[in-house]
Amino acid sequence: MKHQPFILLLLLVSGMFSCSDSDTWTTDRSVQLSFSRDTVAFDTLISTVSSSTEKFVIYNRYKDGVRIQRASLLAGASSIFRVNVDGQDLHEGEGADFELPRRDSLIVCVEVTPPETGKDTPVGYEDDLQFQLESGVVQRVHLTVGAQDAFILRGMVVCADTTFSNRKPIVIHDSLVVAADATLTLPEGTTLMFHDGAGMDVHGRVVATGTLENPVTLRGDRTDHMFDYLPYDNTPSRWEGIHLYSTSKENVFSYCDIHSACYGIVCDSTEIDTHTLLMENCIIHNIGGDGLRLDNVQSQFINTQISNTLGRCVYVYGGACRFVHCTIAQFYPFDASRGYALSLSNEENEVYRHLYYAYFQNCVITGYGDDVIIGSISEGQDYTCDYLFENCFLNTVVSDDTLRFRHIVYDTDDDSPDHTVLVKEKNFVLFDTRNFLYDFTPDSLSRIRNMASGEFLEQMPTDRLGRSRLEDEGPDVGCYEYVKP
Repeated sequence: MKHQPFILLLLLVSGMFSCSDSDTWTTDRSVQLSFSRDTVAFDTLISTVSSSTEKFVIYNRYKDGVRIQRASLLAGASSIFRVNVDGQDLHEGEGADFELPRRDSLIVCVEVTPPETGKDTPVGYEDDLQFQLESGVVQRVHLTVGAQDAFILRGMVVCADTTFSNRKPIVIHDSLVVAADATLTLPEGTTLMFHDGAGMDVHGRVVATGTLENPVTLRGDRTDHMFDYLPYDNTPSRWEGIHLYSTSKENVFSYCDIHSACYGIVCDSTEIDTHTLLMENCIIHNIGGDGLRLDNVQSQFINTQISNTLGRCVYVYGGACRFVHCTIAQFYPFDASRGYALSLSNEENEVYRHLYYAYFQNCVITGYGDDVIIGSISEGQDYTCDYLFENCFLNTVVSDDTLRFRHIVYDTDDDSPDHTVLVKEKNFVLFDTRNFLYDFTPDSLSRIRNMASGEFLEQMPTDRLGRSRLEDEGPDVGCYEYVKP
């Protein structure tokens, strides 16, 4: 008990210092706040669709407290931006009386919903978020956003021959269905942006005819970033994918970019004398499942890249397919349990399909791992099995079957004395795994160069990007030709 007065005195002294600290507020005009960002720049958004929340921090780095007398948007109540400062919404673009104790901070949250612009091309919007201190000093953070008008389709079923507009993007909710006997035409420059869970279900036919300058693009509808360096558009499984049902036939995809889906293209089994799918100069990339599944269909792929899938890049289950000058590259960066680059099979769950033919000519098939090609092939009297790799660059076990593996260069580990042989990802000019950017053009020293057969030069004298295959010692395998810088 005899120590109580001393303890009480300590509490009083402590309280005096605490009150003194919290009650000391400066109006010195030389004192200014620090901001973690001087600009909040949103990605280009679809008009009328709300953004995700962007945040920044305001710091008071001084020994005295600072009061923000007024926080306001320059455009006031008419601003398209919404702001919350330290938990308080700026009602009609304005708020007052915010306190920042010494060496403290507060968080500011910003969102935006851009209006329809009435234009086919993106439109930019700007505003300033102003902070007026008790001293009279005004500090600003700049706000910017781009807006793109789009056609919004919900649960659309194409029941008759239809051509979509390419004037502005088309956002798909609840999936897009092409009914049997209907043809959906996607002209050059068409962009389909699928909402989470939406995809394209094709019972009829799709003709997507892009060009090198104006490809047809099928992607997710998120336009913001997961991290500063990583747009959602560079991540997989943003939308479902393209499903060609058994009644679908004569589908054509030319100069199309299909990316960031749960699966790329899935083809259901159909009559083998019907041609299901032709793809030329296309990309299927960054997929959360199989990139291309061919289930007992007739199909052809020319100058096409199929790459970076959590499942198999290409799965052939029976049927008849030909790949010419294609790059099949399995460098999926998000999961080490990625599938094979190529899987060939004529049996699944004891159900057999005739593998009438699977031809790979002038192709690159590679990826991480020692062997990215797998076959589950059963040969017998009741089913055929015809496959061929010719003039290809393959990451697989060296084969002594010279009838099915002709003129092959194997992407094996470098065991040369001077270690100059390029392997796997080192064969390509750009491999930026941090930003998930890839260019599968062969490196100048890659063995991919000049090894293709000239058999197809008349049919395809240029690569997927329009670069000539005729200007050096010989054409390269894969869909990209090396071009000297």
